[in-house]
Amino acid sequence: MTPPSRPGTVLLTDYAWPDDSVERAVVEAAGHTLVTGPAGPAPAEAVERLVAEHRPDGILTCWAPVSAAAIDASPELRIVARLGVGLDNIAVDAATERGVWVTNVPDYCVEEVSDHAVGMVLAWTRGLARYDREVRAGRWDPAGARLRRLSTLTCGVVGYGRIGRATARKLGAFGCRVLAHDPHAPKDAAGVELTDLEDLLRRSDVVILHVPLTPATHHLVGAEQLALMRPGGLLVNVSRGGLVDTDAVTESLAAGHLDGAALDVLETEPRVPARLLAQPGALLTPHIAFSSDASVTELRRRAAEEVVRTLAGEAPTHPCNRPAARDGDGDGGVQAGNGADVGAAGQVRGPAEPTSAGTAGTASGTAGPTSGTAGAPAEAAGVAAGIGGALPAEPGTARTTAGESR
Repeated sequence: MTPPSRPGTVLLTDYAWPDDSVERAVVEAAGHTLVTGPAGPAPAEAVERLVAEHRPDGILTCWAPVSAAAIDASPELRIVARLGVGLDNIAVDAATERGVWVTNVPDYCVEEVSDHAVGMVLAWTRGLARYDREVRAGRWDPAGARLRRLSTLTCGVVGYGRIGRATARKLGAFGCRVLAHDPHAPKDAAGVELTDLEDLLRRSDVVILHVPLTPATHHLVGAEQLALMRPGGLLVNVSRGGLVDTDAVTESLAAGHLDGAALDVLETEPRVPARLLAQPGALLTPHIAFSSDASVTELRRRAAEEVVRTLAGEAPTHPCNRPAARDGDGDGGVQAGNGADVGAAGQVRGPAEPTSAGTAGTASGTAGPTSGTAGAPAEAAGVAAGIGGALPAEPGTARTTAGESR
């Protein structure tokens, strides 16, 4: 891809940290100009106006929606880099058609998200949050505790990608039985029993979601799936709010079938439904599973470096699409910066690994912590929704297992 013949402009649409110092240092060190939007994610129309005004060569986006109209608004645009993993706030198809790279940082928060999931499981088995609230309310009743031994439980991990594998490994260290559902998982997953989704739900005391949000996975867990779970079980969602029917979860908690729901993400975030808040079994955190001092700094630096790399005419390290050729650019057989070949159908193929099932499509999904929606990628084409359906392959990677979204 031909680099711009002038210093470029990079638009940071939004950010979930105190300032833009990390991004600015990387971008300006390469001779480009950083333009920063509001800290909070703006509506799609506001982002489109920012793009039209500044005509950036590159866009860095955290949770703000980058729509097809935004991508069309800058003829100079070369890359949209996600400050995160999931792509449900970017119109990937539109970028691909316009010859614009879409990238993510797929592995920056593997330990943090898996730690968060396991921490939520431990908080439930040991009653940490529930009995902290009891004590603060003036109730000291150790005889009333109904706690669990983790090593005797079966934990089901839905989505056996990077984060799912880390969660399974950590749960295995506690001695519990681990099941996993992922049609792209290797058949020899050591220490984990691979099974279909329905079987996993029926046999698991704890169900943990590590799945990207696509049309196929929207409300992957609803009333029907919750009814299959063992009575008194726990549901953990540290991926995307739209994977879960929140009303169905609330009903299950209120009826006593589901004992706990540990949710780091909500479909309505930042708004939290009052009835969910009223459930003693609800353990809620504000979309922070990805976060640590180390992970956030790494994320910001690597995403900004990806933009600088692409504007210098190099292929990105973590491409999530195969852009159409632009005037003056070469065509076909584009080599990703990590040595993977980005094929004509949009799959990212490693040099010694089979082709993933994933292709970049278009869908609607929640854009991070906002309640609005934006054009988003279907990270796998032709996948089936619901029980027994396939999970999408993680975009921008060369492996064949399903991925997660952060």
